[in-house]
Amino acid sequence: MPSTQICKFRVKLTDKTISKNEAISMQQYLKSTSYFDHQSPEIKFFADEVLGRGDYSDKEIAVLLYYAVRDGSAYNPYVFSIEANSMAGTYCLASAESYCIPKAVLLGTLARHKGIPARLGLADVKNHISSIQLTNFLRTNVFVMHGYIELFLEGQWVKATPAFDAKLCEKIGVATLEFDGTNDSVFQQYNLDGNQEIEYVADHGTFDDVPLNFILESIAKAYPHLASPEVMDELHHQSLASDLDVEG
Repeated sequence: MPSTQICKFRVKLTDKTISKNEAISMQQYLKSTSYFDHQSPEIKFFADEVLGRGDYSDKEIAVLLYYAVRDGSAYNPYVFSIEANSMAGTYCLASAESYCIPKAVLLGTLARHKGIPARLGLADVKNHISSIQLTNFLRTNVFVMHGYIELFLEGQWVKATPAFDAKLCEKIGVATLEFDGTNDSVFQQYNLDGNQEIEYVADHGTFDDVPLNFILESIAKAYPHLASPEVMDELHHQSLASDLDVEG
């Protein structure tokens, strides 16, 4: 069976040590911001709840946090909002449903809380596993501004994508996306039948904070018909899981 991971954007450092200047620059990926709000009590409580009193390495911490975020809220792109606070880690933590960017930010926020550098990555993907309803709303199967997170573990940046929860993966017939803290974990390239599901079409790079204006401008350019409040309100009454139930 084809691999469920795409690794073509992998950035790996051959030297496991980092210089003093690199260590200083790494601080930008540890700071608390209005999005990566890791100093909030909610983040500390959740991290403590997931990790308990275990004596874990950074890689083990990242893996445990990944699964907690992946399955802690249902993936539902219909809940997208232009409100800035909707992309914050604490906002996602309090939400029963979310989508790729906030879930990536939440994982990054938790990682920063534990002293693991984290940065947001953005890409455009061609999504073959979207519902018919959602594709009709977007008028395309290209999803712009897909969010993932990069974590600095054992001397290298490793990609993690906690977007699709296990329950949804079972419903749509794709393998859950696993993360081991060593290998890049990005969207499923194939479903369980070997058919192509996710294709990366553009990589926008990484960011030390959420580039809200860039995200909103890119989405408005890609989907200008969604700009009206009426359409956005209609979207917020939908869910991907419900679409899939109806479509069988």
